[in-house]
Amino acid sequence: MSGEVLIVKNVSKRFGGLVALEDVSFSVRGAEILGLIGPNGAGKTTLFNCITGVYKPDKGRVIFNGIDITGWPPHRIVRAGIARTFQVVKPFGGLTVKENVMIGALFGRHADRIEREEAEEKAVEVLEFLGLKSKADLPASVLNIHEKKILEMARALAADPKLILLDEVLAGLTPKEVEDMLEVIARVRSERKISVIMVEHLMHAVMNIADRIVVLNHGRKIAEGRPEEVASNKLVVEAYLGDSKLALKFVRRLGSVG
Repeated sequence: MSGEVLIVKNVSKRFGGLVALEDVSFSVRGAEILGLIGPNGAGKTTLFNCITGVYKPDKGRVIFNGIDITGWPPHRIVRAGIARTFQVVKPFGGLTVKENVMIGALFGRHADRIEREEAEEKAVEVLEFLGLKSKADLPASVLNIHEKKILEMARALAADPKLILLDEVLAGLTPKEVEDMLEVIARVRSERKISVIMVEHLMHAVMNIADRIVVLNHGRKIAEGRPEEVASNKLVVEAYLGDSKLALKFVRRLGSVG
């Protein structure tokens, strides 16, 4: 792995009296897969929104490739090289699969110099990489949930990012589809050298693919480290299960990851 691609430093975000994030810090290295986990309401998606410009942090900095991007608007951040997917997939149903992916290319890192023909070529190449090329000319609305999640990733990849943020791309998938999606994520890192941050609730999945894990609870970072370290962390177990007596069972279930 190369040096740090992203540095999140003491980021805080409040909504009125609600503290969504408080002094969260971590970094992401080049071609690294970082798992971001935590119970519902821990602040994971809010953190994604602060990184991608949807929200401006109340405090703290977001540094990408050595440049302070804190408070930049989303379109500028995408052009800098950060793309994302969303929990709830919402493709443009009236457009074809290929046209949906072209949007990612047209508004991505090369937005100021890419032509429509180049965007179409990029869309086809990405769809082929992700195994969705056969559906390229179909309306996006006819895809099943698994295919829509792949389309969401395709649109992000078409932006030619250096960092991609995946927000629960495994949710709602069958075990076989989860396995296939994990293979795709591994290929995104290994073949395209793209860094990945993935928010996920399927613990066994994220533990088996991530190089490191960051854990949030009530907006604060409570743990960071290798999967096996995080799996045996008492604070993490209690955050998820609310009962330290269940820790041993939890650790035994995840203890084989590595």
